[in-house]
Amino acid sequence: MAWEDRTPFEAIRFQFGLTEKEVITLMRRNLKPSSFKLWRKRASKAGNLKHSSKRNDAISRFRCSRQRSISSNKISKR
Repeated sequence: MAWEDRTPFEAIRFQFGLTEKEVITLMRRNLKPSSFKLWRKRASKAGNLKHSSKRNDAISRFRCSRQRSISSNKISKR
């Protein structure tokens, strides 16, 4: 969810209980240094999308309208 530019940090906190700082730490640990730098650059540039308070009021959901509902935080397979 953190890799996706349109998913706000608030949605990650709601679903997984991780703060923005914890997400950044997680991404730093699990990505290659170059991938992390690219992600941080995108996340900073997309700052108006990564925070719900800065998003357009017309966008009220935090997942794609075509995404299936999942339970227990399981990742659905396609």
